[in-house]
Amino acid sequence: MSFSLELSEEHRDLRDWVHGFAEKVIRPAAAEWDEREETPWPIIQEAAKVGLYGFETVATFWADDTGLSLPIANEELFWGDGGIGMAIFGTTLAVAGIFAAGTPDQMAEWVPQCYGDEDDPKVGAFCSSEPAAGSDVSAMRTRAVYDEAKDEWVLNGQKAWATNGGIANVHVVQAVVDSSLGSRGQAAFIIPPGTKGLEAPGKIKKHGLRASHTADVFLDDVRVPGSCLLGGKDKLDEKLARAREGGKASGQAAMKTFELSRPTVGAQALGIARASYEHALEYAKERETFGRPIIDNQSIAFTLADMRMEIDAARLLVWRAAWMGRNDVPFTAGEGSMSKLKAGRVATWATERAIQILGGNGYTREFPVERLHRDAKIYDIFEGTEQIQQLVVARNISGRHIR
Repeated sequence: MSFSLELSEEHRDLRDWVHGFAEKVIRPAAAEWDEREETPWPIIQEAAKVGLYGFETVATFWADDTGLSLPIANEELFWGDGGIGMAIFGTTLAVAGIFAAGTPDQMAEWVPQCYGDEDDPKVGAFCSSEPAAGSDVSAMRTRAVYDEAKDEWVLNGQKAWATNGGIANVHVVQAVVDSSLGSRGQAAFIIPPGTKGLEAPGKIKKHGLRASHTADVFLDDVRVPGSCLLGGKDKLDEKLARAREGGKASGQAAMKTFELSRPTVGAQALGIARASYEHALEYAKERETFGRPIIDNQSIAFTLADMRMEIDAARLLVWRAAWMGRNDVPFTAGEGSMSKLKAGRVATWATERAIQILGGNGYTREFPVERLHRDAKIYDIFEGTEQIQQLVVARNISGRHIR
């Protein structure tokens, strides 16, 4: 049986196609949309027109049995710009939530509505975190109560830091249905477009990824049809019954979504890290001090060597986890968390090193590494902080409930 780390021709074509879009469309607009702190709808529409944004695209990526299409595409997009990249791919988290918990019929109905079409593109939002429940999913307070007479679910609560919250066509909301069961008593719901009671009154001003919309979402007696419970009520009732009897749970929707998305999130961090490395490398070749390029100094050259090595190492972890997740290979050592943890650390470190290599220029907005550094930091925080990823890995390798 042969073994190769070389990308297939299809993967190389995908990489080059997305890279071209990032280079020609995203990079020239990156600084403008970062300053505006607005959703770049014209660029999302352009991505839809070329086939990079939409239901068919994500279906093709998910169908790749190697699991590499999503990481490859994300790395290249975020190489272009983190904020615009998140504006384009933020919908994928909502889609992952639907794939993780939904039925085939629900996927067919709601995933296309997350995207709209090239003439009228839409976005989706996944709402899990809360002001008092970020990494600690079991502390969630948003409640969903079933109204049997009307076959409706009534949701009340507040969600925090939701990408595309309030501007999304479709919101996927995680809520508690049985508080006595902790995280095992949760379920995910579709909030259809125009549903009354869902409000997101303001956009959060962020340190980085400023072209991506982030908001708190408030749910006040939000009523949705019974069919909007992802997976259906029969499946939920079976899961709750097992949990009450002390049986093994099949997992809860928020964590399933994160498990699916962590390698892809790691790939986003990789794109930012790689961009900062390339900017620093070119600058070091051109910038002269004392009559020679600064790359001739060991301290600079060795830093760049370390940057390249760390980025390549993180990519291998991301690709391994993506392949494992796609092929249902168990994460026996928390490989998904490893990939996101390593890539996030590398992005934060590499962008900081890039600023150092550029010196005073790196600290100004005249050069892109300042923006890349701001964009990178969130990858140590969202979708499970650095410490939560360490906890997942530690529990997996020790077999013990480390706190």
